[in-house]
Amino acid sequence: MKKLLLVLTLAFAGIASYAQAPVKIGYADPDYILSQLPEAKQIDAELKSLQTQLKGQIETKVSEFQKKLADYQANLNTMLAPVRENTERELQQLQQNLEKLQQDAQTTVQNKQNQLMQPVYLKIGKGIEAVAKENGYTLILSNQVGGLDVVLYGEETLDVSDLVLKNLGITPKADTPATPAPAPAPAAFTLVPLPYAHLRPPRQRPPPNQQQSLSSL
Repeated sequence: MKKLLLVLTLAFAGIASYAQAPVKIGYADPDYILSQLPEAKQIDAELKSLQTQLKGQIETKVSEFQKKLADYQANLNTMLAPVRENTERELQQLQQNLEKLQQDAQTTVQNKQNQLMQPVYLKIGKGIEAVAKENGYTLILSNQVGGLDVVLYGEETLDVSDLVLKNLGITPKADTPATPAPAPAPAAFTLVPLPYAHLRPPRQRPPPNQQQSLSSL
């Protein structure tokens, strides 16, 4: 909301500064522009490929963890205490490793998306700037900021999105469904639910002096 208010404040301040000169305002839909670019399909396919690869790696590790957990549960009652304690420590470490692997996967996807999208956003920004200068626009507003509508009403003639596409060498496909823009990476890249095992903590050995007192009983 603060970002939206800042944008509107700057916009009105800009209008006021041009109060003595003709003001021409337009708006654009960056998501619509992005969906029409060939890069959108390429980025979407590359991100999905990366997610599939990471998912396979995580599922392999989860399968290994589940196998070791099942073996632990099947032999729990016959395990010697030192073996049980060592196995529980291994399982707890494996589970922590899996959690970190999932967090790293989310970071990897987010970084890849930022890397792929940055040049596309720069391209769109340059297209909007070029259209504004060529057509004498004082301001070009985005129709949304942070998911909130900035332009609540505007005549279609003020929408420069198609002009931007033409400037970028793209013919708008108004009669066909637009290709969805690449979706943001999920907030949590949890591909496989971890089988949290309520492992009993390793039995603590009493201090030597306590062992001595116990043995005397």
